[in-house]
Amino acid sequence: MNVWTRRVVIGTAAVSMALSVAACGKAGDNAKGGGDNKTIGLLLPENKTTRYETFDRPMMEAKISALCPDCKVKYNNAAQETETQKKQFDALITQGVKVIILDAVDFKATKSWVNQAAAKGVKVIAYDRLAEGKLSAYVSYDNEKIGRMQGQALVKALGDKAKDSQVVMINGSPTDPNMPFFKKGAHSVLDKQVKKVAYEQDIPDWSTDEANKKMNAALDSLGKDGIQGVYSGNDGMAGGIITALKQKGVKVPVGGQDAELAGLQRILKGDQAFTIYKQIKPQADSTAEIAVKLLKGEKIGSLTDTKVDSLSGEVKGIPAKLYDAQIVTKDNIASTIIKDKVYKASQICTGDVKKACAAAGIK
Repeated sequence: MNVWTRRVVIGTAAVSMALSVAACGKAGDNAKGGGDNKTIGLLLPENKTTRYETFDRPMMEAKISALCPDCKVKYNNAAQETETQKKQFDALITQGVKVIILDAVDFKATKSWVNQAAAKGVKVIAYDRLAEGKLSAYVSYDNEKIGRMQGQALVKALGDKAKDSQVVMINGSPTDPNMPFFKKGAHSVLDKQVKKVAYEQDIPDWSTDEANKKMNAALDSLGKDGIQGVYSGNDGMAGGIITALKQKGVKVPVGGQDAELAGLQRILKGDQAFTIYKQIKPQADSTAEIAVKLLKGEKIGSLTDTKVDSLSGEVKGIPAKLYDAQIVTKDNIASTIIKDKVYKASQICTGDVKKACAAAGIK
């Protein structure tokens, strides 16, 4: 139990009053039923993937601050625990927070939370992952297209041997609603352009260690010569996969997603073939803008140019903004990642990566 949760348990009323005074300047706002109109809740799912703490959180906090200088962000990370996230969500409702940005650990589990929040007039924005329930907005990427891009990049890395290649698919967490779209998109390419997806596993919590174990199991099952390429759901798992391959002396193309620093370094060194770069800043900024507009009771139509239905089909026409992504290889790290100031060359080109950076023309 974190410090914030202990405070809620010890004295919810006191915390609500304190937040009301600090964020709104009027101790009586909540008592009058107005709620907290200056605090936005931000709940992220995990901290194993470096992007959330390094990019998503600070970017959203900065944008919210720029748009609403007297607004505050109440942040929590669930560390991949659904029950922890539920407690964090419930605490925000208890405190009178009227807008919550939610990146769900388990999208199916959120249905009752989100519906109860909506019944109380709380606006919930699904961020990155589409949650179940009566959402006010959804901001993410075209995830099926990302899956197709991953498949296309792997086929390109296999080259002329693609049609005779057996590939392994190590997918992400089954509780992540994006994962079925990644899989569907990747399969739509790989099923037609490689010989066979010879081994496929979903990995709970996007665990690097579990991905390593499943890659070893695939090697045991198919043999060192029975694998010509590997699709990895993200860069974190790709690290575990590549370690397993190296230990068995196998060198095949492996692709990931998220443009993590370690993944980019592996790409430059030739250990990983590609990653998928999703520009986090536009996504984070749009979400912050939507949150502030909802907090002020303003319309969000200018920020949401499409609509989506929940995965269960129970909620139709959720206002949404979906962004595109890019395939990144060693040939375009400079013109994408470094150009967009995601990472500086000095951050990427360290230690044994310096020589590879020089060879790629990155200074």
